[in-house]
Amino acid sequence: MNLYLNTFDDWIFLVFCIAVGIQIIYYWLVFGRFAFYKIPSTNKIAEPVSVVICAKNEFHQLKKNLPLILEQDYPEFEVVVVNDASDDETIFFLQDLSQAYKHLKVITLEQDLNFFKGKKFPLAIGIKSTKYENLLLTDADCEPASDQWISEMAAGFGNKFEVVLGYGPYHEADGFLNKIIRYETVFTALQYFSLALWGKPYMGVGRNLAYKKRLFMEQKGFISHYKVASGDDDLFINKVAKKSNTSIVLSPGSFMKSAAKARFSDWWLQKRRHLSTGKYYKFIHKFILGGYSMSYLLLLISFALILIWQKFILFTLILFGIRLLSQIILLKFTYDKLEEKKLLLISPFIELIITLIYPLMVGLNMVTKESRWK
Repeated sequence: MNLYLNTFDDWIFLVFCIAVGIQIIYYWLVFGRFAFYKIPSTNKIAEPVSVVICAKNEFHQLKKNLPLILEQDYPEFEVVVVNDASDDETIFFLQDLSQAYKHLKVITLEQDLNFFKGKKFPLAIGIKSTKYENLLLTDADCEPASDQWISEMAAGFGNKFEVVLGYGPYHEADGFLNKIIRYETVFTALQYFSLALWGKPYMGVGRNLAYKKRLFMEQKGFISHYKVASGDDDLFINKVAKKSNTSIVLSPGSFMKSAAKARFSDWWLQKRRHLSTGKYYKFIHKFILGGYSMSYLLLLISFALILIWQKFILFTLILFGIRLLSQIILLKFTYDKLEEKKLLLISPFIELIITLIYPLMVGLNMVTKESRWK
């Protein structure tokens, strides 16, 4: 092997080696923080909790999931549901349910009240209407994994933490789209849990997220990013979370499950909304997350060129295999921890597809307007 970089393909091989090295660092030094994380036993707390849910034309989802939340095994809690100008049977269902469950509080917003994009305005109204300091957020289409959901998420507030990050998996279903969505959900969780354990928390998911009401009020809620349709979870957490005030909860009973999109077009629009918030993250978070994506993209491009030019093939395949093996090992531990199944062997292929799709979504976001919530 010639150690001097005399030709363009020599430089391409160098780029490939650097990209592989960066990827291996990410997997073992960054993502390994979560993959090999030992879930500690937590002392349950009994402080009152306010659960906040926003719903817009979610009658069927509320009918299915809301009783499971109202019947949680927890000593003192309230459930605040914000009915955001629904025109289905939501209002009648909530009125009937509030008669049976005295700890259910219903707030109905009129059609012309929400002048902002997304659900931030109704969510802020719901938060300000709560009576307890500990807030636990989820969505109408989410189903708690157990009747201990509130108890286990609330335990994350122990040791004076102000932000608690939980996990929101999607139900397994037939079809390749379901695998893409579940893989993307796991990998996103791997990223935000790993960075939180690194002391650099940057986001949570609104399906399963908790924080202190005083933190919300001190930061004036979502006012700094009201113009962005999404971000009630990740942009707010990106602003307020830090090493000293953030914890994670990973017990299976704390998971909040929901059904994944069944149509590609629905997932496409949902993912575009989520990606639209990334540019508002703090620089350090954009640098870390972008470093992984860019190094992987460079790895793919340089790998393809090396295969075409038929130079350094043996060394290239060995390095590619080391990176692939690292990925499989780290994902295996991650899938086990998050109780995800039937994704491991297909994960590298799904990552390739997502890597090709995401730049297109980002490009479209730059030239088209964001859609409103629901």
